[in-house]
Amino acid sequence: MTQRVSGIPSPWRPGSGALPAMPAVLLLVLFFVVPVMMVLLRSVLEPEPGLQNYGELLGSGAYRGVLLNTFVVSAVVTAITLLLGFPLAWLLALLPRGWALVVLGIVLVSMWTNLLARSFAWLVLLQQTGVINRALMGLGLISEPLPLINNLTGVTIGMTYIMLPYLVMPLLATIQSLDPAVFRAAALCGANRWQVFHRVFLPSCLPGIAAGCLMVFVMSLGYFITPAILGGSSNMMVGQLIAQLIQSLLNWGLGGAAAVILVAVTLVIYALQLRLVDPFKAVGGGR
Repeated sequence: MTQRVSGIPSPWRPGSGALPAMPAVLLLVLFFVVPVMMVLLRSVLEPEPGLQNYGELLGSGAYRGVLLNTFVVSAVVTAITLLLGFPLAWLLALLPRGWALVVLGIVLVSMWTNLLARSFAWLVLLQQTGVINRALMGLGLISEPLPLINNLTGVTIGMTYIMLPYLVMPLLATIQSLDPAVFRAAALCGANRWQVFHRVFLPSCLPGIAAGCLMVFVMSLGYFITPAILGGSSNMMVGQLIAQLIQSLLNWGLGGAAAVILVAVTLVIYALQLRLVDPFKAVGGGR
């Protein structure tokens, strides 16, 4: 048990266990906090002091469309990833160890493969002469190729594939930490399989679901490579907008304002998750 001196936990006293963490804290401050503050200052100081950059972003129909695209695609990707990732994580928890390691290895290899290569692979698969369209036409399901690239459909498909491991991993950790005796006790008390699932199992998985969905949604908000390859300029997302504003137009103020909006939305969503769900249960089952 942590000892306290003058109301302060001993690990945080000078010369105690917190000292080894100081390099990591310093690294975080130098390479995250300071750059974010510099971007924030530029968003309110360039080209002149004020909030005109934020007003332009939120007042322009074109910029609002980009923001809407970003949030809609991120939400849809998160929902589809959850629908695919939940049964996959459940399957990994139920499979024998050998088969579970094989399936988990496939998931991890797909995550470790170069992002640019995966995005171009989906470009090849989804184009009009690609494998998917040819297979659907060969089966007689469609008479002409479907438009699966240069639109938000292709972006959603590619990002769902890329984001899937980021939901499976925390959810798998949560499921594996659950005590099977709890489900047996529920069954002994008269609960059927559906009641055990939606009244015991599903609520116990909420921390892992919340952690995975938060990770997928936040990462999707700032994605650049996959939307740029599969979506094109007509379906721009915020990451592409920021790159265009800063690299092509040298408009650091407007680009900084867009970046700050993303950071603010991320912090708000994380605060809501902390308020509604205990994140530490995602890896430890609340123990």
